[in-house]
Amino acid sequence: MKPMNALKNKLLGCAIAAVLLGSAALAAAADAEPVIQAGGNVSYVSGGVGDESLARLTAITGEYNVKLVFARASGEYLSNVRVEITDAKGHRVVDAHSDGPWFLARLPAGHYQMVASLAGKAEKREIDVGTSKLSTIDFRWTAD
Repeated sequence: MKPMNALKNKLLGCAIAAVLLGSAALAAAADAEPVIQAGGNVSYVSGGVGDESLARLTAITGEYNVKLVFARASGEYLSNVRVEITDAKGHRVVDAHSDGPWFLARLPAGHYQMVASLAGKAEKREIDVGTSKLSTIDFRWTAD
């Protein structure tokens, strides 16, 4: 019977090690480079929760021509904001959720409507986008 208990203990130890390694891998993935999403001739990335994420986004800001910033009127940054961007013809070019208070997009030059929604409250902005200059748009929500 003792060899069976020793085997169970070894298996239990392996299972615990696998869980710990998996947790470490998930933590490392959270610190990884931002994931750039692309579709057609539009690309975007979001984040900015924590100093490291903000530094990574700041480093690549020059590659984008639109920066959306999400916060409460008090200044508290927000994440998990739904972002919808439609072009002048009404075609939706972005439909995403922001992983943080910054949402960077590279859009073709043109006129766009941007809708950012948080907890059912939508804020709308219209913007003319150029190809190189960064346009920053702030979205602010009041607390309920």
